[in-house]
Amino acid sequence: MPIPTTAQSLERPILREAVYEQLRDWIIAGVLEPEEVLRDQELAERLGVSRTPVREALRRLEDEGLVETAKNRWTRVKLVDLEQARQIYPIVRALELLALELALPHLTKADFAEMHAANQELQAALERRDPDAATRADVRLHGVIIGRSQNPELVAMLAGLKRKYTLLERLYFGSASLGGRSVRDHGRLIRALKKGDLEVAKALLAENWSLE
Repeated sequence: MPIPTTAQSLERPILREAVYEQLRDWIIAGVLEPEEVLRDQELAERLGVSRTPVREALRRLEDEGLVETAKNRWTRVKLVDLEQARQIYPIVRALELLALELALPHLTKADFAEMHAANQELQAALERRDPDAATRADVRLHGVIIGRSQNPELVAMLAGLKRKYTLLERLYFGSASLGGRSVRDHGRLIRALKKGDLEVAKALLAENWSLE
């Protein structure tokens, strides 16, 4: 997929953080595809910056597991796989279960409506076979619960993990059968939350994050 050219070069002096965030967002959005070779000179020209902040950003992304390097050969977007999911999903599940427990007393009718709308968006995206839109809808739904936890540290921890598992979610929602299961899980979860049934809601959320 071609990288979109910026309408204007980013202003100098550019913050290293801005270069890092742009490359990270391109990877997460699929603009830079799995196993695509990343050439620092080309990326620097696209961003209107020198090669130095690009190289620094690529090293950070490698540390985060989004990029991999073969010394003196290539740097490329890392291909996500099931093993990464097995490492990441249990952590996200545990943190989201905590978020749900903290959020339940604070959920409002508006929150339930937001989750329901997000689940409808998820279903529509799956029907038109749009894994990117499905991923956004799923993040939106879970984000309601996470945000209502009213715990900034927990929110920040999950935000960091979500950058990694968004790539996995895109693959997951590429399967209509698996994605359909997620829609059903969400519907049951929303109903349990409306009833204030914490134990059932936690069981459903845990099942939603299961890889089986």
